[in-house]
Amino acid sequence: MTEAERKALAQCRHAVLGVDRPLRLDCGVELGPYRVAYQTYGQLDADKSNAVLICHPLTCDQFVGESHPVTGKEGWWDSLVGPGKVLDPARYFIICINVLGHCMGTTGPSARDPDSNQPWNLRFPVVTIGDMVRAQAALLDHLGIPDLFCVIGGSMGGMQVLEWAATYPRRVFSAVPIACAEHHSAQNIAFHEVGRQAIMADPDWKGGDYRLHGTNPSRGLAVARMTAHITYLSEQALQRKFGRSLQNRDALGFGFDADFQVESYLRHQGSTFVDRFDANSYLYITRAMDYFDLARAHGGVLANAFKGSPTRFCLVSFTSDWLFPTRESREIVHALNAAAANVSFVEVETDKGHDAFLLDEPEMFRTLSGFLQGAAHARGLTGGLK
Repeated sequence: MTEAERKALAQCRHAVLGVDRPLRLDCGVELGPYRVAYQTYGQLDADKSNAVLICHPLTCDQFVGESHPVTGKEGWWDSLVGPGKVLDPARYFIICINVLGHCMGTTGPSARDPDSNQPWNLRFPVVTIGDMVRAQAALLDHLGIPDLFCVIGGSMGGMQVLEWAATYPRRVFSAVPIACAEHHSAQNIAFHEVGRQAIMADPDWKGGDYRLHGTNPSRGLAVARMTAHITYLSEQALQRKFGRSLQNRDALGFGFDADFQVESYLRHQGSTFVDRFDANSYLYITRAMDYFDLARAHGGVLANAFKGSPTRFCLVSFTSDWLFPTRESREIVHALNAAAANVSFVEVETDKGHDAFLLDEPEMFRTLSGFLQGAAHARGLTGGLK
């Protein structure tokens, strides 16, 4: 267990599952026992009707609405979660679960294999988005929560939302997939592969056994983060924020230090990331995103995933998101329409790129607030609504 994981576990709730009934993974391995770490905000109603599950994206975790125990920064969706905000703990019982394979408390490659008492490292079985969702469902069973008022998430979190709606339609009253797709594009797989290769090319990676050697592939993980972070932004946002401005100098250095502000920014993103994230977990979770293909899991027809679904859907995309462009959200909307599902869709005009779903986007807030108000009234969840 990493130091970051110890700090995380000290400040979150967790459950040990799969003791009597192991989790059957898509790769064919049975995993158990396994630990699931999570955070909750607010109170569950007496009839258990106000539970909202937030599914976190790739590099985030369960600390969605509070100060992070490792970085000290505010919750990663602080713009959306909190008193008086769209997801208000006075109104909803909010749950955020650290995904399987992660490094913030839920069992993953940094955890110990009970058979050897050594870190799993690359001996940990490869997991999928479906495996993550089944582990989340097992935790909800453990907590005695039969169904969810809403499942919401962006990017990899949006993939989990789609998986929830397809696998457990009767447990999901409403679903909000944001800035996501029903499968990863070749371009996205390619970017992930560059990141994975950067990690595995670091001499300190040691074939994934770096903990046993007392090393850490921090340089490779930093490069992976820098590469991915570029995809989260838009050209307009980068130009507006940095342009060709120099970093703490008046003239070019004619060397390979960070001459430009954008270079310094990316280096900072990479160096701070390695303090809170595990390199092997990065390999596993990016692979899970690459493997996600909802249509393929339903006979090659995406509409089959939602046939007869009682779930109410609201999809959100962003005009400048080139990682998960709007056309991919529209494909999901078309499939939902073909399945006669209840669906609404909004494309938000912004130049902030993929990361817009994490930022202050008033149009997104208005859309989500209106959708949740309508869903709450449809369910009869009127307590605390403004």
